[in-house]
Parts: sequence; structure tokens; C-alpha cells
Amino acid sequence: HAMDSKVGEVLLYYCYCEVEDPEKLCAWQKALCQHLHLTGKVRVASEGINGTVGGSKVATSLYIEAMLSQPLFKDILCQEDFKSSAGGAHCFPDLRVGVFKEIVPMGLDPKIVSYKETGIHLSPQEFHREVEQYLSQASQGQSDTILLDCRNFYESKIGHFQGCLAPDIRKFSYFPSYIDENMELFKDKRVLMYCTGGIRCERGSAYLRSKAVCREVYQLKGGIHKYLEEFPDGFYRGKLFVFDDRYAICSNEDIISACRYCGTLWDQYKLCSSQHCRQLVLTCPGCQNRGLTACCSVCQEKELKVTSRASGETLKEECECTRRRPRVPIEQVSQRTLGAGKD
Repeated sequence: HAMDSKVGEVLLYYCYCEVEDPEKLCAWQKALCQHLHLTGKVRVASEGINGTVGGSKVATSLYIEAMLSQPLFKDILCQEDFKSSAGGAHCFPDLRVGVFKEIVPMGLDPKIVSYKETGIHLSPQEFHREVEQYLSQASQGQSDTILLDCRNFYESKIGHFQGCLAPDIRKFSYFPSYIDENMELFKDKRVLMYCTGGIRCERGSAYLRSKAVCREVYQLKGGIHKYLEEFPDGFYRGKLFVFDDRYAICSNEDIISACRYCGTLWDQYKLCSSQHCRQLVLTCPGCQNRGLTACCSVCQEKELKVTSRASGETLKEECECTRRRPRVPIEQVSQRTLGAGKD
């Protein structure tokens, strides 16, 4: 399918709304995607829907049409809420539609921290101006603003806004604890938040606001996706990580990350070669050819053990790269940004 990677597209969207009967919406959604031969992942909950689907251009436009005319989303969801990128059905292994408690897994009851208490949404243009101002003030060491990346470390590693604070966390469900543990950092600050498509900021900003320590909380409407449509060569450098088989989409030529083994500039993820591991690894072609294909040495050794073992005994995944990473990092206030100059 590699040939048609540019033919179709992948859509990303979410909609917060009251869903009386999530099971019914789930069934409708599954039937719609199957009918249009779309693959991907859709989460349905009583608080709304969140999805990313891939297929032909005809299929994705029919999908948007169907979504916009679905009574549940009427007047809430609009054309602009769909972010698209070149791809297709081949970007996902299959179609998964399910009912969940939250449409984005933050691990907090929607009733406790509601998406209704979000920060102030900024358009890509407004966000761009804010970041511009922040960077010029930060360079003079006088900023009262924090530019916060709400994504996971493996996402921000290959692309991020210049001068951002990118938490070294593995899952979004660790984000609330990250805020709790680093509360001092946010005291009396203006916080500019961003994520891939905007959804993590909806809950993340609500959580941060519930702590009542910040001066103001802003978020990038439509996420990095929409920002890059307007500013492909703006303050976001590197690739945009996506949760499908492409791993990343590109808008500028910058490579800001390095091969795990030799340090040469490299930003194309591969899945760790150790059978039961789900970690992503940055290993350049040269190192891959030398057999360095696992996420860390523990995994590399395990892989050799597994290959030489006849019985299909499975090993629980406990990598050094995971073990060595604190679940919730505590920031040292002095060195808290991915230096605006370094990028």
C-alpha cells in the first residue's frame, strides 16, 4: 500500500457533548466506518467522541458529512474541527470502535474535572503571536509565561515548540500528577498549552485551572495540527507524532532528535524489535544494520534469549528505559525548558 500513501487521508477529530446512549452511538459509528471502508480508532463516552480514521478522500468527506448531520453533534461539531493529513486506510491495522469512560484517557472522572472548565482557546494566529512574544521575553530572561507541551516524552522528543516545557511522562494519565508534583512551577504564571489536536488540552487545562494557581491558562485550538496548516515553518520544529502506523508527519525539514545508539540526527521511530515490547525506538539505518534494533540493552539481550529459547515462554516487559524513568518527573525550576536556543 506504500504507493497510495498520498491518495487518501487520515482524519483526527473530537467532540465533547452529552451522549445519552454511548452504546447506540458506538454501533452507529462502527457501521458508518465499515460502510465507508475506514480503519482507525474511535472512542465513544457519555462525554462525547474522539476519533482518528483513515480511508479514501471520497470516504473521509462522506464521513465528515455524516458526522456533521448526526443530531448529537449538530451545532457543536463543524468542518474546521476535522484535522486531515495525507494517508489512508493502510495507516491503521484495523478498525476499533469502543465505549470508554473518557474520550481521552486522563484517568479522572469527567464529573470531577469537566471539559467545560477549559482554558481560553487561541487560534493558530493568536497562539503564534503569544509564542513569539514569549520567546522574545524569555531570551531577556523576563518571562512570566510557561509554554507547556501536554504530550508524552516520545512525542515531544521528535518535534516541539521552541522554548517549551515538555514533561518527561509516558502517558497522559500521569499528567495530573505531573501538575500536582510541580505546582510551584505554575504559580502566578500564564500558561500556554498545546497538544496534537487540542483534546488533551481540553482536560489538561481544566485540571490546571482547578488548582487555582495560574494567572491565566490558554490553549492552542485545533492543536499542532491546525497550527502547522497555517505556519508550516513557524515556531514548531521537527515532526508531528501521530498515533498510527506513520508515527510522524512532516511540515518542516528540521530533525531535532538523535539516534539512541550513535547520536546521529534521526527522528523516524520503529517499534522495539523485542517481541513483547511496545516501546518506540530511534535507531538510524547504520545502527539497525549493526543489529541495534531494541529500545534498550535489557530488551536487546531478552530478544536474543527469546530467539534461542524453543518454548514460547513470554517475558513481562520491564525495560531499563522504563525502569530508569521516574513516573512523574520533578522539574528543576532553573533548567525547565527545552532551551529556545538549542532547537
